Amino acid sequence: MRDSVGRVRTVLLLGGRSEIGLAIVERLVRDGAREVVLAARGGAEPPPGALTELGASVHSVEFDAGDPDAHTGTVAEAVGLVGDLDVVVDAFGVLGDQAAYEADPASAARAAAVNYTGHVSAGLAVAARLREQGHGALVVLSSVAGVRVRRFNYVYGSAKAGLDGFAQGLADSLHGSGARVLVVRPGYVPTRMSAHVDPAPFPATPGQVAEAVASGLRSGATTVWAPRVLRPLFAGMRLMPRALWRRLGR
Repeated sequence: MRDSVGRVRTVLLLGGRSEIGLAIVERLVRDGAREVVLAARGGAEPPPGALTELGASVHSVEFDAGDPDAHTGTVAEAVGLVGDLDVVVDAFGVLGDQAAYEADPASAARAAAVNYTGHVSAGLAVAARLREQGHGALVVLSSVAGVRVRRFNYVYGSAKAGLDGFAQGLADSLHGSGARVLVVRPGYVPTRMSAHVDPAPFPATPGQVAEAVASGLRSGATTVWAPRVLRPLFAGMRLMPRALWRRLGR
């Protein structure tokens, strides 16, 4: 439960090793969160000192994005450790390589399952808990890659497009319940996962994404972009003729 001045007390990170997810958690801890649950396959150890030195208690639970039958149990385990969930950060996924996916369609399907259907089961499990509590926010890491899918990463981009649509529908389903969804649309973020990808214009650091999330949670926003310049830029890109978009996406 948020404290008397509205600060977040508890945070669950689905994707407990995500650099962006951990940056968001650290930002919330700096703002006063005191109970953190990191959920990842095999459990996730907290970064050395990063959260505990800021005064947070850190717990670890098992979470496998590819095992939807276990997602409700993961959420229940987190609740058992820290009580009501004020913020849940949905930050798991794989980027992969488009050429590799085209050479191995089965691997593409597995990646798409993690990047989309895993979020469906996890998101619905979280939403059920937040609805029951009558409060809380689910932060969903979408991507500008899903706003208009490009040919060089269309397996990843199409999954993100599906996730973005799912998150918006989930937000509408929670309207009036006291719970909400914040959709986050970062551009290129240099992390271990994106190390093999050529940098793109208007990059953002994990810390900048975290700041956008913290600001969005405070303001009650439904969607945030990181950096904010991407919002008008992609509004124009949505209208770009397909032939031109195809050439830009090479």
